[in-house]
Amino acid sequence: MATIELDVRGLQPPEPLERVLAMLDELGDGDRLLLKINCRPVPLFRILERNGYVHEEWPGSDSLLEIAISKRPKA
Repeated sequence: MATIELDVRGLQPPEPLERVLAMLDELGDGDRLLLKINCRPVPLFRILERNGYVHEEWPGSDSLLEIAISKRPKA
């Protein structure tokens, strides 16, 4: 179980979304992506839901938001 950090603060759209989607391909079962971002990426949330990922978000210490993304556990 690994945590991969990805900081996309300051990047211009669509680069943050493209980087997140590329990193999702690297996630193994039990791994999570920790995203640091300065906006609430609503389009990303829809993509995650459609593709079997879950996310949790909270205020960041040095960014507007931190978002943990992982594969939805298998039932």
